[in-house]
Amino acid sequence: QVRLVESGGGLVQPGGSLRVSCAASGSISSINDMHWYRQAPGKERELVAGITRGGSTNYADSVQGRFTISRDNAKNTVYLQMNSLKAEDTAVYYCMTKVLAIVYWGQGTQVTVSS
Repeated sequence: QVRLVESGGGLVQPGGSLRVSCAASGSISSINDMHWYRQAPGKERELVAGITRGGSTNYADSVQGRFTISRDNAKNTVYLQMNSLKAEDTAVYYCMTKVLAIVYWGQGTQVTVSS
């Protein structure tokens, strides 16, 4: 069993920055890859970024060069640093991992980009 808890969302102006965090607990030794997804109103949930246990990363084209995913294995936490935010980045951001074919999601954290 794995529990994921996101934090750090909020309201930010266009062009601003925000960092969201995802803390994992439970069977954390079994966690390898971790991912950030987001879901905007009326849209499907989409993959934003992923990171392996060793630190290899991948990004959606829409956030490449603006967002950075990282993880602190000692703290069992994954981060998403978001810079140069745009209105279209407004969404609920979710942390996700898969352990033994079971997918775990956090509850999500709202990020709103607006002036």
